[in-house]
Amino acid sequence: MTKARIKLESKDVKELDEVCVSIKDISSKAGLPMKGPVPLPTKRLRISTRKTPCGDGTDTYEKWELRVHKRLIEVDANDRVLREIMRIKIPSSVNVEMTLG
Repeated sequence: MTKARIKLESKDVKELDEVCVSIKDISSKAGLPMKGPVPLPTKRLRISTRKTPCGDGTDTYEKWELRVHKRLIEVDANDRVLREIMRIKIPSSVNVEMTLG
């Protein structure tokens, strides 16, 4: 049987985990085996900028960080289950990538 690999990315962990739980509920109701959600390494984007826009004064910097959290889920590819997964209301901050293989 083919498998569907679902990769989820978001900067908000709470919304990401809610989507993972809803996918898990759908697969458990259908009785299909599922692997995951597997937490992948968090990507950290760091930016440091000068506080003063003109460049005068002391060298003081502000540091900003954006964290992108990732999860990976594998589900057996069943037409009915995949249709239900695609109907889930996904927040705009969560990116979903689904591949069949």
